[in-house]
Amino acid sequence: MAPTNSGVQFDEFEDVLVEDDISTGERSQIIVYNDDYNTFDWVIQCFMEVCNHSHEQAEQLSILVHFKGKASVKTGTMSVLKPMKDALVERGLSAVIETLVED
Repeated sequence: MAPTNSGVQFDEFEDVLVEDDISTGERSQIIVYNDDYNTFDWVIQCFMEVCNHSHEQAEQLSILVHFKGKASVKTGTMSVLKPMKDALVERGLSAVIETLVED
């Protein structure tokens, strides 16, 4: 349909960026599992670079992974987490995404 000029000046309108949410909106989490191969320093570096964690947060998460066997290192939507999980796996970490079940 072609726009009609109804007396409104088109220069009065603002450009608005609308982002499409391609996810289902379900909350998910990246779970990282302990292994016998990666050093604490490497895991901390990965968490800082991939998940944008501070050094302190990355260090605490690496300790949780080591002593508990696994830990949730990031929560969000699937569309945000998938590239992060893939990057962690490419760096040699054992990581999966799990969907959180809401009560």
